[in-house]
Amino acid sequence: MRIIAGKAGRIAIKVPSAVARPTTDFVRQAIFSILGERVEQAKVLDLFAGSGALGLEALSRGATSCTFVDDHRQAITTINENLTKARLSGGHAVKSDVPAFLKRDAARYDLIFADPPYWKYHGDKDHLSDLLTAGLIHPRLAPDGWLVAEISSHQASPTSEDFTLVARREYGNSTILIYSAPANERIS
Repeated sequence: MRIIAGKAGRIAIKVPSAVARPTTDFVRQAIFSILGERVEQAKVLDLFAGSGALGLEALSRGATSCTFVDDHRQAITTINENLTKARLSGGHAVKSDVPAFLKRDAARYDLIFADPPYWKYHGDKDHLSDLLTAGLIHPRLAPDGWLVAEISSHQASPTSEDFTLVARREYGNSTILIYSAPANERIS
């Protein structure tokens, strides 16, 4: 895996063994093509960060800061190593369960990335639906901010009264969902 573009473009990044399914270069390129200039000067939150690939890409493309959250010690170590190797400033890795972090955090973010473990079988924990319905993400999102989530292409788009689904894009087994506050417009 590598950072695709920006000041750290083409730098290879490590992926911790605790991460079963990192976001591919192709899917990250698609996400950042959709986001365009929204990334520049953005305050970013990368939930279920794993290797930190999404947040690292945002920092490389001009985001002012990124808080990376993961509950695996190995992921936090890897994110810090990737930040150092890429020479990116503004990154801060936090070892925490995502709901616990969101409950105690008071910051607001322009972009929130959420790449939780995929829901695969009936009875599996649906992390994204749980976060949306618990109302934990909405208070952390800036008024014009976007939540960008990755789920399995076999999964329906979770809904919440706090969010409007702006776009659903499928890339093989991965689907990217972009949510905004209900007043924001759809994108094509």
